[in-house]
Amino acid sequence: MGRGLALICAAGIIWGTIGPAVDLVHGRSALSVLTMSAWRSVFAVVTLAAMVLARGQFDACAALVRAQPVRILIMGALTAAFQLLFFVSVVAAGVSVATVVALGFAPVFLLVLHSAQRRRGPSAAQLVTVVMAVTGLLLISLVGGDAAGSSPALGVLTALACGTAYALSTDVGSSVSGTHDAVPVAMATMVVVAALLVPAGLVVGLIRGDSLVPADTATWAGLGYLGAVTMALAYVFLFAGLRTLPTASASVATLLEPVTAVIIAVLLLGEGLTVAGLLGSLMIVAAIGSLALAPQVSELPEVH
Repeated sequence: MGRGLALICAAGIIWGTIGPAVDLVHGRSALSVLTMSAWRSVFAVVTLAAMVLARGQFDACAALVRAQPVRILIMGALTAAFQLLFFVSVVAAGVSVATVVALGFAPVFLLVLHSAQRRRGPSAAQLVTVVMAVTGLLLISLVGGDAAGSSPALGVLTALACGTAYALSTDVGSSVSGTHDAVPVAMATMVVVAALLVPAGLVVGLIRGDSLVPADTATWAGLGYLGAVTMALAYVFLFAGLRTLPTASASVATLLEPVTAVIIAVLLLGEGLTVAGLLGSLMIVAAIGSLALAPQVSELPEVH
């Protein structure tokens, strides 16, 4: 379990760099969020295809698709959905609200789901871990809080849908990752994501008259990083970690994403670290540490 926890923590840390990378791309180009997502998925597929080629896993990819076609489609659709829903939530309600509701709801949803499947309430240790993690997330959201978006109610609803999609995609991904290597799983999933996001990005971009192609090297590099690192590599880490770490624990571990964002803001962007931000970060780290120190906290049944 320790290796799985480390891999998913690594994924969370990588995801914490998405915000600065998106700001860089958005600030240097006229690309819409949907177009950036489409390019990101393309770079992810290209990177994963190179990994599959280098590892000689084309047969493994084909075997995976033959064995789990429905779950691969579900994983890809849910992954594309929660990305788009999160962007909508950010626009409608602001970054803080979107982050707290979406990321905070996922471990709570999984805790309730797995308790219902077991027909037994969660243990006190499980409740403490989730409450500590969500409270830490709430405190982190107070750091440099942004103004409310154009439609807070819509933002909260889409964030809840985003958190649900993320939780379910992780849950389905856990069942697939248990019997297949992480790289083919990530490859098959991202092909579905790209198949959904690229046409959507083209159609919406053409209708709105948005720019569809990056105009400078820095923008290309930013999109490449978003696809190759924050999508391809991070999801390989996620699926590899899910082989040994239950999904409820994984959803807590990925809360290192906002902690990383706070660290980047303080060290690289010159923002001050508030008491709330420091306390929230420590609470999330403590919650994740409890997963390693008390394995029984994570022993939730998997959905197969």
